[in-house]
Amino acid sequence: MPVSQHPPDPVIITHPPGYALLRVVAAVAAALGIAAAVYYAWAGLTLSHYDAKGHLVVARRIADSLTPGWVQLGAVWLPLPHLINLVPTQVDFFYRTGAFSVGVSILSFTITAYLVARIVFETTGSALGAVAAAAVPVLNPDVLYLQSTPMTEPLLMALAAAAAFFTVRAIQDDSPARTRLAGWVVAAAFLTRYEAWPITAALVGLSLVVLLWQRRPLPVSLRRVAAIAVYPAGAALAFAVLSRATVGEWFVKSGFFVPENVAQGRPLRALVSVWWGVHELTSYPLALLAVCGVLMLVVTVCVRRDRASWVLPLALAGAAALPAYAFYNGHPFRIRYMIPLVPVVGLGLGYFVGLAGRARALAAAIALVAIVLGPRP
Repeated sequence: MPVSQHPPDPVIITHPPGYALLRVVAAVAAALGIAAAVYYAWAGLTLSHYDAKGHLVVARRIADSLTPGWVQLGAVWLPLPHLINLVPTQVDFFYRTGAFSVGVSILSFTITAYLVARIVFETTGSALGAVAAAAVPVLNPDVLYLQSTPMTEPLLMALAAAAAFFTVRAIQDDSPARTRLAGWVVAAAFLTRYEAWPITAALVGLSLVVLLWQRRPLPVSLRRVAAIAVYPAGAALAFAVLSRATVGEWFVKSGFFVPENVAQGRPLRALVSVWWGVHELTSYPLALLAVCGVLMLVVTVCVRRDRASWVLPLALAGAAALPAYAFYNGHPFRIRYMIPLVPVVGLGLGYFVGLAGRARALAAAIALVAIVLGPRP
């Protein structure tokens, strides 16, 4: 019996020592996250951003306000972070310090580091690539600060990475359990921050492309993708109804900022602003190496059709669509809006190292230099 030269879609690699390393990566991320949170709390900076206070206020007033109840949800912010913090913020200590919310951020930071490393490891089989991928968000001073606060970016990054990871598994194996898990995680990300909306669209679109690229029948491909997409679609409908019931609009898209961006009405300038923000948050070397890694991955997938599902985590780059759209509409430039793209840079750097073949050691050395010369606080 002839043996196929190309085994089917070997994304999941059984390599216990490598998985042990991933646990070390998670432990290091947790330790750094806790240390950073303690430092910023000691410096009095945990609640220095007005949004950090605002998220605590929204969660608190659901049960403790002149008009308590579900009417406090909806409007501009998505509800999941406030629902998570609903009960803890009723305790004055957690409300005034944000300690529970910071704990959620640290956990999210740890999960993001672990999943970014695991995605690269299971794609490339390279422990060096996995470590390089995780090092980008774990050692980024801006990410370390945000995960020391009640801000919602850390939760978004964790859920978006989890959505990509579990969608890959669901596309590889359409068992009902995997499909449900992927759908619920995507829906959770969808209800956390708006960056998850274009990420969701990219995940759904890429999933369909992957299945068709693997020569699956169109009706089967549509059914499998729809089985995942129905969860975020339900979340979108629920949020629209909630928004309509609370503020009288299906979706609030104006009235909360004064247009003053030079990129207003200039799509190319808006995209350049996003790129500038990404490289300022990570550094030009890291951003360029990440682009190289992504291109290496795309070439690999084009050559090896059975590895098509490897491209699905690239949907995380869809987070760039939101700040680009906001800047195009005149929203003031906020470099914080590019923070969700830092894990994408990590993935790209991991691919650059992991897919370098015999030059992997050299690629790892180049990545190390780029990380060392990376951003400062």
